[in-house]
Amino acid sequence: MANLLARIFNRTTEPRFVDVLPTGDKFSVEPNQTLLQGALSAGIPLPHDCRVGTCATCKCRLVEGKVKSIMDFSYTLNTEEIEQGYILACQTIVKSNLTILIDPSSEGPHHTVKSVNGVIRKSETLTHDILKIRIELDESIPYEAGQYADLSVPGIKEPRSYSFADAPKKQGQTEISFFIRRVPNGEMTGWLNAADRTGEKVTVTGPYGSFYLRPSVQPIVCMAGGSGLAPIKAILEQAAKQGGDIPVLLLFGARTQGDLYCLDVIAEIASSWNAPFHFIPVLSEEPMESDWIGARGLVTEHIKDHPGIQVPFSKAYLCGPPGMIDAAINKLNECGVTADQIFFDKFLDRSHVQKTIKADRLHK
Repeated sequence: MANLLARIFNRTTEPRFVDVLPTGDKFSVEPNQTLLQGALSAGIPLPHDCRVGTCATCKCRLVEGKVKSIMDFSYTLNTEEIEQGYILACQTIVKSNLTILIDPSSEGPHHTVKSVNGVIRKSETLTHDILKIRIELDESIPYEAGQYADLSVPGIKEPRSYSFADAPKKQGQTEISFFIRRVPNGEMTGWLNAADRTGEKVTVTGPYGSFYLRPSVQPIVCMAGGSGLAPIKAILEQAAKQGGDIPVLLLFGARTQGDLYCLDVIAEIASSWNAPFHFIPVLSEEPMESDWIGARGLVTEHIKDHPGIQVPFSKAYLCGPPGMIDAAINKLNECGVTADQIFFDKFLDRSHVQKTIKADRLHK
């Protein structure tokens, strides 16, 4: 009966299969996955950044097969791209076996995705809702500052994605760190915060993502919110190792002083920098009667020129919650920064991802 109903309503509990041109890669996509999720689960590093359909990094061409879009592709792709058959992998539900075409010359890191076992060696509370965990791996994993990995633990069915919080070494890392924000009712973050997990075995799979520092002499505007500081910190650490010779404006948005962290690390990076480095923490909900004398309001309100920083001629790197990212992009556009100079990684918890797939099912 279940199979009959599935056929009637064009649903299936069986995976679909995808062929990737011109690489020759093949992978399967489960019914509860997007095209991008299926690729990443199989270790196929399709280019991507935001995972919510706004950056177009995961754009690929549908050569053969049937798909359904979660979000209207026209919000991100232009008419010509849609007519040519381009789709967004992160917003695509697979309805049949597919053949897709990707651009093999896509810029960005091309590290081999691998799964490595490890052990949690230390947990450190950074704020009331952000935990830093340090993991010792059985073998090194190469990555670019700004990228992320999937973390799996026994007893939790599916992995969760977290950005690397430290600049990598050339030979790869056997010791890695993540900044993990506690999500209300979150299975993984609830487990991490419920007890001291030192000694627990985990598996790390990656690296993923194309959020990284582009080679350039242009000033950079960096903006982070919450645990979004992890990849921004890693990018700045990596740039410092390379000379730290480009002007930087770093904006860090938080609610109160208690939500600020890694200030000593940022100060250390700034002190070794060989160009103007402006760090501005911005608090949105700090009590007016407190001793805070720094910037207040929305972090996006503080995007402006500083000595050595002309915002319209800068590249921007943004990482944090979707609302902050969207507001920052609008503000940067108003300042004259074009879309091709803005790079971002929207931090979504699992509820955001599941919402889009559930919505698709409800509207069938």
